[in-house]
Amino acid sequence: MFGGFNMLHDIMPSRVFKTAYRAYSVSMLPGNERTDVEKGGKIIMPPSALEQLTRQRVVYPMLFKLKSDSTKRETHCGVLEFVADEGKIYLPNWMMRNLLLEEASLITAECLSLPVATFSKFQPQSEDFLDISNPKAVLENALRHFACLTTGDMISIIYNSKVYELCVLETKPGPAVSIIECDMNVDFAAPVGYKEPEVEPKKDDGMSVDAYIPPEPAGFQAFAGAGQRLDGKKKKEESVNGETPNSQTTSQQRGAYTRGIPDYDYQPGVIRFMRHAKPQQEKEEVVEDFKYFSGAGRSLREAKSRK
Repeated sequence: MFGGFNMLHDIMPSRVFKTAYRAYSVSMLPGNERTDVEKGGKIIMPPSALEQLTRQRVVYPMLFKLKSDSTKRETHCGVLEFVADEGKIYLPNWMMRNLLLEEASLITAECLSLPVATFSKFQPQSEDFLDISNPKAVLENALRHFACLTTGDMISIIYNSKVYELCVLETKPGPAVSIIECDMNVDFAAPVGYKEPEVEPKKDDGMSVDAYIPPEPAGFQAFAGAGQRLDGKKKKEESVNGETPNSQTTSQQRGAYTRGIPDYDYQPGVIRFMRHAKPQQEKEEVVEDFKYFSGAGRSLREAKSRK
C-alpha cells in the first residue's frame, strides 16, 4: 500500500509555483544598498517562496517569469537571495523600467524552465560603447550576474563606473533562454545613432598612368654640382654621341633632371636587376718626366788619398 502510494506520487506532476507579489526597486531594500543586484538580472524573494519551492519538484536552476497584469509586459529572471519581506520582491531598476512598474506594483512570479541559449544579439543604445576595447569580454563578464535573457529587454551593464544599456534583439533557440553554464555565440548590432563613415568613390577621368607621376622637382637639387679630381687633372666628359661637349652644354645637361621610368611589366614576387653597360674610357697616357733616384751621390766624409 505504501509502496503503491509512493509510485503514484512519483508519477503525479508537481504543482506550478505561481504567486503574486508587490514589486519594489533595490533602492527600497532595508539596510545597505545592494549594488550586486543592480549589476545583474536576479531578484530577491521572501523566505516563504523558498519553502514552497522546496516542497515541490523544482527544476534547478530556479528561473522565474515576471508578468505585470496592468502593463501586459513580462520578463524572465533568476533569484539571488530569499531575504525579502513577506509579500515583496526586489527588482533591479532596469527590470522595473522594462515592466513599466512603479513602487509597490503588483506582479506575478511563475517558476519555469527555459532552454539553454545558443545565440544572442545585442544593440548598444549609445555610441560610447564603441570606446570599449574588447566589448565581447566585457559583456561576457557582465552576463555572469544574469540567469536568463528575454528578447526585447533593455538590460544594463556597468563597466568602469559607467552604465551601458543594451537591447536584446534576438535569442536562440527561443524568445527566452537560460544562460547558465552554456556555450553561447554573441553578436552586436550597430549602436543607436551610429553612421558608417562615407567613402567617396574615386572618379575615373580617363587620365593615363603618367598623369599620376609626380612632377619634376625645380629649384635646388642635391649633388647636382661638378666633380673634381684629387690629382688636379680635368675630367673628360662625353655626350651621348661620344663627342666632348662644351661648358655651356655640360652645365645644361647637369642641371637637367631625368625622371625614372617605372617598370609597367612588374610582377609581384619577381625581382629584376637592370644593369646598364658603361662605356669604357680610354686610359690616359701619363708622361713620366720625373725619374726616381737619378741624382748624384754624396759622402759625408772625405776619402783619404793614398800616397
